[in-house]
Amino acid sequence: MWSRSEPRRIFAYTKPTDMRKSFDGLLALVQQVFRREDPHSGSLFLFVNRRGNLVKALLWDRTGFALYAKRLERGRFVFPSCAESQELSEKALRFLLDGIPLGTRR
Repeated sequence: MWSRSEPRRIFAYTKPTDMRKSFDGLLALVQQVFRREDPHSGSLFLFVNRRGNLVKALLWDRTGFALYAKRLERGRFVFPSCAESQELSEKALRFLLDGIPLGTRR
């Protein structure tokens, strides 16, 4: 999906996002919510839909923006806190994309 050197940082916008948005709509949301972060820095920005079964990732890859999407057939993408936005580790991103709830132990 992306090279090991990228993304440098991973940010998640945990409020429900309109998934009809594409590059420009999600980029505007990044600039509005993550004001201190440069969207061209190579950071990965995650967005989740209202039902929690679809996530989109926006990433600058040196020549332009790339948009990735993943839909879970069962379950939901669950973030560890109720904050509007948060930073995730690479390990937390892998768990999240595999549908494993973050912040819970079994």
